Amino acid sequence: MNRRNYPISLQQAAQSSPTLAKLVAMTQDSSARLQAIQPLMPITLRKVVQAGPIEGSCWCLLVNSNAAAAKLRQLLPAFAAHLRVKGWDVTEIRLRVKS
Repeated sequence: MNRRNYPISLQQAAQSSPTLAKLVAMTQDSSARLQAIQPLMPITLRKVVQAGPIEGSCWCLLVNSNAAAAKLRQLLPAFAAHLRVKGWDVTEIRLRVKS
């Protein structure tokens, strides 16, 4: 096992670890997706939504409340269509309410 006795940045760690590099790439992709759909969201909901995990063609959004999730649920088809037009392979968007 190769141990380092000096601090390294997250970017350096990601470059040296394939697993961490994949995690960083998925996080960046999820954040980019959220940024792409934010103009379609009501302004009041933008602060209560966070990018969540990506599992194949399914993407998850994390929402702060059930009320916000109910409003966003109506917009999910438009979000998915917009992402597909932008080049992402999204067949389903799930909402998960954070507790």
